[in-house]
Amino acid sequence: MTTGTDPLAPLAQLAGVPEAVAEVRKNVDRLYGHRVMRRRAGEVTSESALRGARASAALDGADWPLEEVRRRTDFGADAEARTVGAALRLSAEAGQLLSVWRTSPLQVLARLHLLAVGDGDPAAGRPRHDGEPAAPLFPRELAATEGPASDGPASGGPVGELPPPPPPAEVAARLDQLAGLLAARAERPTGGAPALVVAAVVHGELLALRPFGSANGLVARAAQRIVLIAEGLDPKAICPAEVGLAELGTAAYRRALLGYLEGTPEGLSRWLAHCAAALGLGVRESTAVCEAMQRGMV
Repeated sequence: MTTGTDPLAPLAQLAGVPEAVAEVRKNVDRLYGHRVMRRRAGEVTSESALRGARASAALDGADWPLEEVRRRTDFGADAEARTVGAALRLSAEAGQLLSVWRTSPLQVLARLHLLAVGDGDPAAGRPRHDGEPAAPLFPRELAATEGPASDGPASGGPVGELPPPPPPAEVAARLDQLAGLLAARAERPTGGAPALVVAAVVHGELLALRPFGSANGLVARAAQRIVLIAEGLDPKAICPAEVGLAELGTAAYRRALLGYLEGTPEGLSRWLAHCAAALGLGVRESTAVCEAMQRGMV
């Protein structure tokens, strides 16, 4: 990589991406300027973490009502409860891993996987080995002709099948490359790709590689949240993109990911637009929370 350049920067110039980035930035700034944020920012952060965790768990097949997630204390009884508990642990600890993320993102990914599956799992935190299958990213197989759950930017056309992840050796090499790219960004004071693009690439790459034997979706979405905090777009973690991903629907999520896996300009634009739309819906969710707090409803 040439000194002073960011290999992700060209992605920010793909069709529709500059407009999506600008729109998200405007909406995030408006949310941060809400009068509730002056007095109750910590409460908004906590509510965002809860709602983001609920949505991330829903994308992994544990679609619980928000109030059920809020009131429950036992998250170890069955598979769905464990998924919700894992999402809550990841959401709660994401902001505490920033300093390590900036110097060793691979260490953070291992920590996130450990949080997701629990330290009683002997495979917790370690990458997949040769011959070990990656867990499915979605709670069920979608038929190739299933339509999207919304009319979002990734809707329309057949869903298609996800290809298998690369072999472990390639996964390790690509993770090292991603870590190097992130470390280089940490040393570059200004310039380069915007935070939304970086977060979307980290998210997409982890879904593509599926480095762990389980919980890859939960880990990828938690990593995206960390990037949005670390890159300064959402430093207080009040914009739950996971909520938007769930609202746009699993089929649209899968279709957008296929665009990332294609690696074409059109496919990458589709993925970046989907991530931008999801973050925008997360901003809308927290804006509604702020409005409710202002009216004394929360």
